[in-house]
Amino acid sequence: MVNREAIDAIRAELRELADPVRAAGVQSYMKSAMPSLGVRVPEVRRVAAAVVARHPFDSADQLRASVLQLWRSAEFREERYAAIDLTGGRLAAADLAMLPVYEEIIRQGAWWDFADGVAGRICLLLQAHRAELSAVILGWSTDPDFWVRRASITAQLKAKANTDTELLRRVIEVNLADPEFFIRKAIGWALREYAKTAPDWVAAFVAEHEDSLSPLSRREALKNLAR
Repeated sequence: MVNREAIDAIRAELRELADPVRAAGVQSYMKSAMPSLGVRVPEVRRVAAAVVARHPFDSADQLRASVLQLWRSAEFREERYAAIDLTGGRLAAADLAMLPVYEEIIRQGAWWDFADGVAGRICLLLQAHRAELSAVILGWSTDPDFWVRRASITAQLKAKANTDTELLRRVIEVNLADPEFFIRKAIGWALREYAKTAPDWVAAFVAEHEDSLSPLSRREALKNLAR
């Protein structure tokens, strides 16, 4: 089931691009126990795309199995980035079976780069399966794991005019009292992005929640409005 040729090629090519000096800085910056190869994110994406072009996936099932294999067996952070990059094609875009894969990445990755790396994928699933995903995202918004709650807030970052404002409102409101930095940042980020599409809605939301929005969330939410 696993596309072994693709996985082996990704690992080999990433190692060829390794930069030990940069790797030390990246590991320190990311506060990561998992070592880094020091390969820049655009290069990881290029490698993943080139490998898939040479070794395409036969099916959505093979893609999911390969993503999980690369993710779970990764020795370096960039291998996990590549696993996420593999989900960027048409096979995964509307595949509801990818949702457990993204949830595993969020829960096990437990850091902003991994959680945010799948936010756009979840947004695509929401557009394709609105009823099912809306229920899931609402459930995530009260999950004990704050990375999962962050994902519920960032799930519509790229939705623009297709944003479900009632869903956005609910996932934010239930997390307003959370003191966690990454939750407060996500609230501000989600509002800031939607302000590019609906500035009046965001301004009204901020005004309505003036007493409960953290200063960080409010500042982020109003950045685009200030311009």
